[in-house]
Amino acid sequence: MAVALASLSLAGGALASGGSIGTHAVHSAGSTVVALQQALGISADGIYGPQTRRAVRAYQVNHGLLVDGIAGPQTLGSLGLASSGGAIASTSSSSSSAVLERIAQCESGGDPTTDTGNGYYGKYQFSLRTWRRMGGTGNPAQASEALQDQLAAKLYAQEGSAPWPVCGG
Repeated sequence: MAVALASLSLAGGALASGGSIGTHAVHSAGSTVVALQQALGISADGIYGPQTRRAVRAYQVNHGLLVDGIAGPQTLGSLGLASSGGAIASTSSSSSSAVLERIAQCESGGDPTTDTGNGYYGKYQFSLRTWRRMGGTGNPAQASEALQDQLAAKLYAQEGSAPWPVCGG
């Protein structure tokens, strides 16, 4: 994907950090885990163990985020750990890509040209207001699939799965 996202993916016990926290990989411990723990309001021992996993899940549940057990773009953004503003330096996590693919399949069957006349358009069924807010112009169903993927990833990084209440959960 062309868009760069902040990611701090916790999968298999590994922590890969990006955005304003750093750009190196950390395995289950370190300063990036401390920053996450401090933001979650738990004891900051720098080890991503059961306490931290529970706190991430609880935070996601309490804030209406996709509960995937990953401190990815949606969770980090909500915690204020991701860079704000324009493009954010790093790569999207594979878990975000998988979630977006699932959302696209549910919303439009993965067809970027979908326009059913209901006020939502394209692969991710953007409203025109959301499309423009993410930086798009014109009708999303007439935009390239790559641009739709890019802006959906940007939206997901900022708001998690909330913009897709039926297909995102």
